Amino acid sequence: TKKSVKKAVIPAAGLGTRFLPITKSQPKEMIPVVDKPTIQYVVEEAVVSGIHDILVITGRGKRAIEDHFDRSFELESILKKKNDYIALAELEEIAKLADIHYIRQKVAAGLGHAVLCAEKHIGDNPFAVLLGDAITLSDNPCTKALIKAYNKLGSSVVAVERVPMQEVKKYGIIQAEKVGEHLYRVTDLVEKPSPKEAPSDLAMLGRYVLTPGIFKALSKTEPGLGGELQLTDALKLLLKKEQIYAFEVTGPRYDIGNKLSWIKATVELALMNEEFGSELRAYLKKLLGD
Repeated sequence: TKKSVKKAVIPAAGLGTRFLPITKSQPKEMIPVVDKPTIQYVVEEAVVSGIHDILVITGRGKRAIEDHFDRSFELESILKKKNDYIALAELEEIAKLADIHYIRQKVAAGLGHAVLCAEKHIGDNPFAVLLGDAITLSDNPCTKALIKAYNKLGSSVVAVERVPMQEVKKYGIIQAEKVGEHLYRVTDLVEKPSPKEAPSDLAMLGRYVLTPGIFKALSKTEPGLGGELQLTDALKLLLKKEQIYAFEVTGPRYDIGNKLSWIKATVELALMNEEFGSELRAYLKKLLGD
């Protein structure tokens, strides 16, 4: 019988060098977007997708992530004295979001290696992987859509989106044939190809639902680009044994991977904010002399 997807892995061990000096003393996953750290959006996506058991792969200097999802009794007592029950309820919600476990990736050896660190925790179960530097927002959360596709197909499903051809060198790109609405059967995968070598413009965007077969594939994968263990290379090996599908995501997605996209994400999400969105819109119009 097919097992259901009950666990998620959030790799959060990267150094965030593109965000220096912000990331000198804080993890890039804790960089705020409007009023929440990036990783909280990612955890919330897993939770609304029906997952309540989350393993975060961390590294040195990432303690702030653990503290964020823990209770803070000192802060809670100050808020109680101030009768600030709205902020208090919000803090309690964060601590109750899910059962969050942590394990350290002891060497910065790539995304594939980070996923391999989760093997003992995941065991023989299918699981979701959500990268900590992409926020996807829609009424139908990206991970939820992937789980639904997995339940139907019983195979690994990766989320993809179309990107401009000159951008393919930043992503894992799939070669695939269309088999349904938004659904493709993957025939090959290439990590960060040049526009000339790219088999398509469908890029993997950091959301996956994987069968436990990925662990065997990862343990056989040789280090690839940058001497790191690439998840894309392991998926290529897995493809020899199992079918892999891709689901094309259409909802808004915010890449927190570099400074400019982080600022764009902040502006767009702030404009959606009920508390100050309309004020910000008026301010921006005035600023741009519209």
